[in-house]
Amino acid sequence: MRFTEDHEWLSVDGDVVTVGITEHAAEQLGDVVFVELPEAGLECDAGDAVAVVESVKAASDIFAPIAGEIVEVNEALVDNPGLVNESAFDAWFFKLKVADTSVVDEFLDEAAYKALVE
Repeated sequence: MRFTEDHEWLSVDGDVVTVGITEHAAEQLGDVVFVELPEAGLECDAGDAVAVVESVKAASDIFAPIAGEIVEVNEALVDNPGLVNESAFDAWFFKLKVADTSVVDEFLDEAAYKALVE
């Protein structure tokens, strides 16, 4: 698992990268009340805002950490956005099919992410 400085986590399975927000991000947001997900089939570039998460405190964009095609979204979050607060690592937002998963290695490992948020 890798992490972005925008508090997203990434997990690789074959040529698909699953993306969610970290527990730290979920704690900072507070109670999540709404999630807007992208459409499957959306082609995106690294840094594109592709999803939105809203809490009682704020709304935040969720960015595509790498370029690819959205191949699946977690519809359960639309029906129950609070899943993000219950278990941020289980409440993934979307899955990206990417050409080169080795770019994931450029993101923060767990130790570097913990140092970032401390």
